[in-house]
Amino acid sequence: MKKLVIFDLDGTLAESKAAIDEEMARLLSNLLTVARVAIISGGDWPQFQKQVLAYLPRTDLQKLSILPTCGTKYYHYDHGWQQLYAENFTAQEKKLIIEQLTDAVATSGFKAEKTWGEQIEDRDSQITYSALGQSAPIKEKSKWDPDFEKRKQIKKKLDKTLKGFAVNMGGATSIDITKPGIDKAYGIKKLKKTLNIKIDEMIFIGDALMAGGNDHPAYKTGVSCLQTRGPEDTKRLIEGIMVCLGFKPPQHN
Repeated sequence: MKKLVIFDLDGTLAESKAAIDEEMARLLSNLLTVARVAIISGGDWPQFQKQVLAYLPRTDLQKLSILPTCGTKYYHYDHGWQQLYAENFTAQEKKLIIEQLTDAVATSGFKAEKTWGEQIEDRDSQITYSALGQSAPIKEKSKWDPDFEKRKQIKKKLDKTLKGFAVNMGGATSIDITKPGIDKAYGIKKLKKTLNIKIDEMIFIGDALMAGGNDHPAYKTGVSCLQTRGPEDTKRLIEGIMVCLGFKPPQHN
């Protein structure tokens, strides 16, 4: 029996940087009545607040775990949201990463002609590069690198110059850089220890499970992984999981 369902955020529960819709909020709320739920994303804590938490009813939140920046931070609900840990970079590490990232983008030949907001964001425990900027429209982001080929070339350069760090592709246009060993596999292992739930009692759902994608490290844990093509696909997966876990919708007279 599965006890924990783990989700990626952008491209899985919602479109990139967008809020979950009413149907997704209802499905997540219903899922929390039959299982624990965790969300792991490259986004930082404020992104979870804006995209997910603002739309969930305040019920069963004790069964929801939030792991921002690819699992380098962990929040749980106990009379309000509390941070359990954060694996933050030093100032020297941040400087090195930003320098190498800037150089890799400049020499890749994929510099965007137009951007919306900052391209490089310091999330303390993660440095994130968004090719079109943090506030780019979803329509523009979806066209820029749908097959991940541009980011694969940037990642290849970074893998050579940032050997002491983990470099993964996520979202629609982003590359996430964390400390070595700090990825979604790390977050899943933290969930196992913190919640005392076995790996074979978990399911992970993400849209970037391909090699190099920031969901791919989940495979290293042995967790059951389900690839999603987007939020609408995820909704159908949630419905199927709830049926398997015995969820019974309320009866209306």
